[in-house]
Amino acid sequence: MTPEEISRLFVERANAGDAAGLAELYEPDAVLAYPPGSTTVGRDAIRAVCEQMLRHVPRFEVEEALPTVHHGDLALTSTKAKDGTGGRVQVVRRQPDGSWLRVIDRPEQRD
Repeated sequence: MTPEEISRLFVERANAGDAAGLAELYEPDAVLAYPPGSTTVGRDAIRAVCEQMLRHVPRFEVEEALPTVHHGDLALTSTKAKDGTGGRVQVVRRQPDGSWLRVIDRPEQRD
């Protein structure tokens, strides 16, 4: 898996209604800036937020990825939001098995 693939996996799991699968894309102590204006910390709390989100958002689409910035085992990924909420930005970290997980996620930025 590459850092950029996490966004695709997020969309696939969200469209399958898999909140637990979404939470598995995050490190155990990850930080999610969602709902807007809030901070959600930890995989269990992120799963609960994803469950709520999936009740209100009927369908997700893969968005255009912007260039990824790498620094060792960290990467900064981002996409252009199709819903007009600005850009989506994530910091991901390479895991010991070579996979990548989100550490910090800001899924929307309201102007």
